[in-house]
Amino acid sequence: MTPIRLPFRRLPPADSPDPLALPSRATAASAGLDLRAAVRDPLVIEPGARALVPTGFAVELPPHHEGQVRPRSGLALRHGLTVLNAPGTIDADYRGEIRVLLVNLGSAPVTVERGDRIAQLVVAPVAPTAPIEVESLGDSARGAGGFGHTGR
Repeated sequence: MTPIRLPFRRLPPADSPDPLALPSRATAASAGLDLRAAVRDPLVIEPGARALVPTGFAVELPPHHEGQVRPRSGLALRHGLTVLNAPGTIDADYRGEIRVLLVNLGSAPVTVERGDRIAQLVVAPVAPTAPIEVESLGDSARGAGGFGHTGR
């Protein structure tokens, strides 16, 4: 499969002595690109607190695609640190900085330092839709059942 070219723009401040690497996959088979914290100073996230963490990059997604900002499982397991609105959506026409809304669901403060991998970005196609109003919807086996309706 031919990779989709994904242009990233490095954002100021460019005067940092340690520029962050371009978002990349940890392994060849990784689904997401690792996003890193572009904080100047260590950021402490207290239990129950949330923080909007910059990544230092903006992206130009292809038309009819979205960027899904997802948690990193290791951070969630070890520290209770996760993406609050997971997955966060980056629309194809957004050109601002990618920022990650982290929340500490753990019992101890978590320190985020410059260059730490804080989330992953998965790029996925989005089907164009044209909402229409109708009088009724087709039947299905599930019907209107939700929130646990299909079992555990």
